[in-house]
Amino acid sequence: MNRILVIALGMLLAVGAGAREVNETIDADRDGTVSVYNTSGSIEVSGWSRNEVEVTGTVGDDAEEFIFERSGKTTTIKVKIPNRSRGHRDVSANLVIRVPEGSSLDIATVSADIDVEDVKGEQELQAVSGDISTTVFGQDISAETVSGDLDVTGEGGDGESRLTSVSGDIEAEGLVGEIDAEVVSGDIDISRGSFERAKVQTVNGDITYIAALRPGGRIDMETVNGSIDIEFVGDVSARFDIETFNGRIKNCFGPKAERVSKYAPGWELSFTEGSGDGRVSINTLNGNLDMCKE
Repeated sequence: MNRILVIALGMLLAVGAGAREVNETIDADRDGTVSVYNTSGSIEVSGWSRNEVEVTGTVGDDAEEFIFERSGKTTTIKVKIPNRSRGHRDVSANLVIRVPEGSSLDIATVSADIDVEDVKGEQELQAVSGDISTTVFGQDISAETVSGDLDVTGEGGDGESRLTSVSGDIEAEGLVGEIDAEVVSGDIDISRGSFERAKVQTVNGDITYIAALRPGGRIDMETVNGSIDIEFVGDVSARFDIETFNGRIKNCFGPKAERVSKYAPGWELSFTEGSGDGRVSINTLNGNLDMCKE
């Protein structure tokens, strides 16, 4: 039988909001899903060997309800705000959560940072205004923030990483498999990785890629206003198609770039490295490209 614990924190009855301490534990599935919904404050999640979910921290007295319950393989932690607090003013919770290390995570916030470590399942992390920092262990991850930075470290096998920020930087270290990273205003830094597919885009920001391209792999990179700096780790075998509209191309292996036209500022570079079983496609509108091999 599922064990369900619901803690009602009550409505704000007087001027001036305080905070109430939370210290609760519930049995959980060893490889279940933990869903967390918090408006503002902070969320810290870490994995442990117990088949339990523990929540400690503080929840503002102006929260309508704090929900902590289990249904099947899903454990839900939710800070519910009253309707009168539309816009999420003054409704804050700072939660420290321990989960079974094999758990999958589904976390959504409005104005709260998310920090995850030692959790080995799939992760879906969303914030409107907040930073996201996490480590993944060979499982898929989707991390998205409107106004905040993403910091993702890989410590396992192949996975699919989908990373998006509207206004903020993305730093991805040690990821392998596939990556799709996109920023409107911010930089993207990919290092210590190995990919069979990498799609990387910025509107206003630079791209740095220091990683391997697997045999038969594909890279697609594009910037509107920003430079691209690539250093391939290990051997690379691919067909390269590169073009800039307003920016130079510097390549430390293979042929040199050529002018698109004597009447236009752009440069282009097409060549094959190795057996050419992979594909690298790069386009910049306003920005330089530096490309080399380790």
